[in-house]
Amino acid sequence: MMKRQHVTPSVWAAPQLSMRWWPVFLRNLLVWRKLAIPSLVGGIAEPLMWLVAFGYGLGALVGQVNIGGQDVPYILFLASGSICMSAMNSASFEALYSAFSRMHMQKTWDGIMNAPVRLDDVVMAEMLWASYKALFTVTAILGVMLALGISHSWKLLLAWPVLWVVGVTFSCIALIFNAMAKGYDFFTYYFTLFLTPMMFLSGIYFPRTQLPDWLQEVTSYLPLTAAIELVRPLFLDQWPSHVARNLSLLVGVAIVAFWVALALTRKRFRA
Repeated sequence: MMKRQHVTPSVWAAPQLSMRWWPVFLRNLLVWRKLAIPSLVGGIAEPLMWLVAFGYGLGALVGQVNIGGQDVPYILFLASGSICMSAMNSASFEALYSAFSRMHMQKTWDGIMNAPVRLDDVVMAEMLWASYKALFTVTAILGVMLALGISHSWKLLLAWPVLWVVGVTFSCIALIFNAMAKGYDFFTYYFTLFLTPMMFLSGIYFPRTQLPDWLQEVTSYLPLTAAIELVRPLFLDQWPSHVARNLSLLVGVAIVAFWVALALTRKRFRA
């Protein structure tokens, strides 16, 4: 009688998810509550300093920026782009440094998986936790922007869910690098070769119309560009155009990146 051999599922198999991600998410939340205040200060201090320095300082020299035939104050132009950058950075930092600490340095993931929790649920929890941190950060920054009178449009309420999607997208991308990292230094590649060029080419500091035509076409497919094109009109009390295209780009990148991150994480834990 032949013995049935156990076949190990491919690392690229479809995600097997359940609500067991929730206790992992809750565990991260309870730990973070002890450091919530310094985390909040650290998360909003840098983007606000950039906003004040460039928005009021450089803005006094630039004056106004023309967007689609409309002149808007430079600080409003900058604020509408920097809020997307803040969501990107916050989600990336959490899904890189904090997640890597829990996965590799502290071995928290190993301890969690001693319970009936799959690795897939742990990765899902880390992604959702990073997006929550991003949403928490941008909510605080939006509050300061409203207090400064940068924008008073009620349409900013719609920017909130969009910025959450931005956090989801970039946390998924960051988890790919988290799965490949051997140490913290590896994340330099992600920030230097991926995030920094995107920050300067997606229309945060100057309109993309200043770029060559071919580069404008290339940058239109960047997830940060899609985020800014959705959020910036809301700051200007306008409705964004190409909503379906930009949302599809963000969601599509998130789905593909999560699958890749999960596959690489599975491979790492099988090694």
